[in-house]
Amino acid sequence: MVRFELNGKYVESSAESDTPLLWVIRDELGLKGTKFGCGIAMCGACTVHIDGNPVRSCSFPVAGAAGTKVTTIEGLNDEHPLQHAWVEEQVPQCGYCQSGQIMQAATLLERNADPSEKEIVDHMSANLCRCMAYPRIKKAIQRAATVTATARKES
Repeated sequence: MVRFELNGKYVESSAESDTPLLWVIRDELGLKGTKFGCGIAMCGACTVHIDGNPVRSCSFPVAGAAGTKVTTIEGLNDEHPLQHAWVEEQVPQCGYCQSGQIMQAATLLERNADPSEKEIVDHMSANLCRCMAYPRIKKAIQRAATVTATARKES
């Protein structure tokens, strides 16, 4: 039995210890926002946060999540500035990679509130988008950083 915190609530899984966390999140716990992409941790569609760090859940064994805080796209509660920026910059095309892209970007903004263009490109380089929406992804991250910085100044 593996117990961990998922989006602020404690959950348990009886899956085999080597079962990829992605399948536990999607199939056992019913959260479908995290996507299966390549299955070998190369595309980033399955990115979730474990204790605030981006992790490819398709290749991360559920046993590794024991005692941790796991956050999926559902855990951002539609309130994250990135989610609003994604819509405003019209990033989604097919939309398949978007949850992984947003989760990857969220860790960047958490660590660096004002990333340079190069820092954005470097941080996002391992997340693939087959629709080639990279310029819009970069603009959305820049917009979210600006919105966050403005909100911090006003508070």
